[in-house]
Amino acid sequence: MTQTSAPTAGRLDIESEGNVVRVRIVNPARYNAMSLAMWEDLARVLRDTENMAGARAVVLMGAGQRAFVSGADISEFASQRKDPAQVARYDAAVAAALRALSACPLPVIAAIRGICMGGGMALALACDLRYCTPASRFRMPAGRLGLGYATEGLQRMRDMLGTARTADLFLTARTVDGLEAARIGLVQEVYAEDVFEQAVAQRISDVAGNAPLTLRAAKMALRHLAGEPSAPTAQAVDQAVGACFLSQDYQEGQLAFREKRPPVFTGG
Repeated sequence: MTQTSAPTAGRLDIESEGNVVRVRIVNPARYNAMSLAMWEDLARVLRDTENMAGARAVVLMGAGQRAFVSGADISEFASQRKDPAQVARYDAAVAAALRALSACPLPVIAAIRGICMGGGMALALACDLRYCTPASRFRMPAGRLGLGYATEGLQRMRDMLGTARTADLFLTARTVDGLEAARIGLVQEVYAEDVFEQAVAQRISDVAGNAPLTLRAAKMALRHLAGEPSAPTAQAVDQAVGACFLSQDYQEGQLAFREKRPPVFTGG
């Protein structure tokens, strides 16, 4: 099943295939830059994934191979960020999209080809898993644009990369290729272009084949430990962990282990 968000300068294409939901960012004329409408739509789409029957994982990707997301669509700043009220609305939309990615109960995987800069990097960092090619290019160009950057976004990067590397990327605004991105922990793995789709598909399959309640509890725990805004409480995490041991999937996992076969989890 494929859905398309409302037409704007760009759009989101949502495709549900089996137990995987693919969210494709489409704005090729601007290297998949995110318009205000796209930021707002992304938050809604991610909230809706929880109600998609059978969904086990979400994949975030850019249209084509030139770019994942080149950042916010700066061409609309003159009309969409021209006064404090508009700036506040825009920043709130970006924050809501990033929080929706992080808070999505399903594992979210970023498949990164080409340019991943500014808001694109923020999107990638809000995902659980990030994979790229050697030719992928990462950059935080806020300092070259005179933009202020939200503390929450800096904190997310600092928590993942450390203060020194975060300072390096922000203060120099230099470009990092895929190999360096993997070395510094910006992505989990880097795959050659000719095997990228196959390798990422295998990782998606690995994730989608695991027990959904276990993954949900793990995501809740990670958010709690990171101290994210609106993160689950320790009590909520403990309840989610306890629910795993009361689930049918727990019984299936033990049975499959004894029978020396792959488990078939249902999420129940």
